Amino acid sequence: MSIDAPVRLALKGITKRFPGVLANDDVSFSVRAGEIHALLGENGAGKSTLVKMIYGIMQPDAGTIAWNGEIVTIANPKAARRLGIGMVFQHFSLFDAMTVLENIALGLDAKLTQRELEAKVRAVMSQYGLVLDPHRVVATLSVGERQRIEIVRALLLDPQLLIMDEPTSVLTPQEVEALFAVLRRLSAEGRSILYISHKLHEIRALCHTATILRGGKLVATLDPRVETPRSMAEKMIGASLKDISKDPNRRFGKERLLVSGLTTLAEDEFGVAIDSASFAVRAGEILGIAGVAGNGQNALLDALSGEILGTHGDAVRLDGTPIGLMGTTARRRLGLCAVPEERNGHAAVGDFSLSDNSVLTARDRLKMVLAGLINSGAAKTYTGKVIAQFAVKALGPHSTAGSLSGGNLQKYIMGREILQNPSVLVVSQPTWGVDAGAAAAIHQALVDLAAAGSAIVVISQDLDELLALSDTLLVINGGRLSKPLDVGAVSIEEIGLLMGGVHGTEDEVHIAPGGQIAVPA
Repeated sequence: MSIDAPVRLALKGITKRFPGVLANDDVSFSVRAGEIHALLGENGAGKSTLVKMIYGIMQPDAGTIAWNGEIVTIANPKAARRLGIGMVFQHFSLFDAMTVLENIALGLDAKLTQRELEAKVRAVMSQYGLVLDPHRVVATLSVGERQRIEIVRALLLDPQLLIMDEPTSVLTPQEVEALFAVLRRLSAEGRSILYISHKLHEIRALCHTATILRGGKLVATLDPRVETPRSMAEKMIGASLKDISKDPNRRFGKERLLVSGLTTLAEDEFGVAIDSASFAVRAGEILGIAGVAGNGQNALLDALSGEILGTHGDAVRLDGTPIGLMGTTARRRLGLCAVPEERNGHAAVGDFSLSDNSVLTARDRLKMVLAGLINSGAAKTYTGKVIAQFAVKALGPHSTAGSLSGGNLQKYIMGREILQNPSVLVVSQPTWGVDAGAAAAIHQALVDLAAAGSAIVVISQDLDELLALSDTLLVINGGRLSKPLDVGAVSIEEIGLLMGGVHGTEDEVHIAPGGQIAVPA
């Protein structure tokens, strides 16, 4: 990108209010032609509101948007697309039962025959190296392939500005590199990209400029290539980050969780079953499970927590006791706590107070129910402890779970389980939606829990999180688990291959220069 490139998009004094919330407060910045411009900030910083105004989903209360030097009103997404603004959302809008071509057709404003559309789709894919079969049914595609559908659909509109919201959150490292190649080619053609991501090392590698929001205000515009992920994170939260403190001489104890041939059935035709999972987690050990979303992570957590029962009792053992045929209550009594991925409705009941939500999972371990009666005092005291130690922004134990922001609800749920001092803790996406400072605190709490003798299983889509936390790593793909990997010795390339479904020894799989994968037939 040339520093003399013309300004394509200019925001000046953009302000947006909601009842009780100032989402964007006098935000001004610009994006030049050919620029890959990052928009950074923690959850609640105002990023989503800002891009929704750029794409016409909502209107600013004050300020102006200029497009190629002219002030415009973007009344709706169709108007944005007419200007030349495209958007690839974090959550894909695709119908599983329809083909790639049919899904693309649904997102276009122009009316084309199937032959015309297919010709245009194949031309775009050829131009940008995007490999897809237009006639494949979406249900049969990987997450990375589904993202390509959204990108092709956006590129068919010949956008001059492409907004991408967390585009790599569900991709393997190899798919990330392929996406970056496409984005760099778009940049070289003079197209602008507004790129939203929490993966700061990717921002450094890809983006020319970064604008940082905090609490709805613009706090910095900088060159990410001369920053560090830490320095950008500290600007995002307005405070210093603490490093995870691990004892370099830590030793692991006995096996606390032993899984042997654990197999489940898929919940429906699109679900993923667990296929003969086997692993062990020792006292003091953190076992990480990596994988692209939708490869059986939720089924694995449900099978470990007792929401789904195994085929035999010995499939899961806790401190030597067979628990494979026990439900969640019995497993919790024996010391196994769990945090599912879905906060609302699964990990917590929105209409219940935080105290009542504590009773739901801690009633037996912390004796909150005696002779069939709830000990409300014990529940409130414990909940207050969780709120204080995990810096949960709530009015008190009486606050309903639904009144908390997503990040604060996550902090409460994690604290509620960690402070029960479980023998085994199984958690999915432990820092989903929390700011960098809170994420560091949760990571340290998990490390401290392990140091006290618990065995911990962390399921996460965030590979950086797993590499920082885990002692041992497994990769899940299609319901199958890889062999255990030593976090200190494994390469990102090997993890990426396993996430993409390539299994084999070093002799069977070869990574050629440039990242091409060669697998013997």
